[in-house]
Amino acid sequence: MLKKAKELFASGKINEIEVGTIKGLQDIHEYIFQDEFEHAGKIRNVNISKGNFRFAASMFLKDTLKTIEKLPEKTFDEIIVKYVEMNIAHPFLERNGRATRIWLDLILKKNLGLVVDWSKVDKILYLQAMERSPVNDLEIKTLLSKSLTDKFDNREVIFKGLEQSYFYEEN
Repeated sequence: MLKKAKELFASGKINEIEVGTIKGLQDIHEYIFQDEFEHAGKIRNVNISKGNFRFAASMFLKDTLKTIEKLPEKTFDEIIVKYVEMNIAHPFLERNGRATRIWLDLILKKNLGLVVDWSKVDKILYLQAMERSPVNDLEIKTLLSKSLTDKFDNREVIFKGLEQSYFYEEN
């Protein structure tokens, strides 16, 4: 829910989230979607797919998430690899993308002092790059690197970015 995502930032609760951890991602997901469904923030225990792509098998998901959590995140390339791996894992039954983009920005902010200005990332190009990222992440790295900003405390950048992030998920 976009209202809850904005509230997460406006309230300052975003600053209480663990950065780069599974718990942090779960906390983001739960905060934003707790009013929509009871499984908000809970790691899924069933297999899911989108189109012809199957996300990480549920029987291995907890181990997969532990491995992803330990991935390095010192450089932009390392952070995007971690982000792509989390997308492949798809830990929640639904609404993974919105929560994971916030999670990505927290990692970028902590380690590089930057965030993605999502309002500058074209929806179609982003979705295509993410679809291809399990095979080759160069496209998503290139796309996102062009939209980095150091204005991570700018309310307009944050809120327009959240709106764009939600726009990606519209059918």
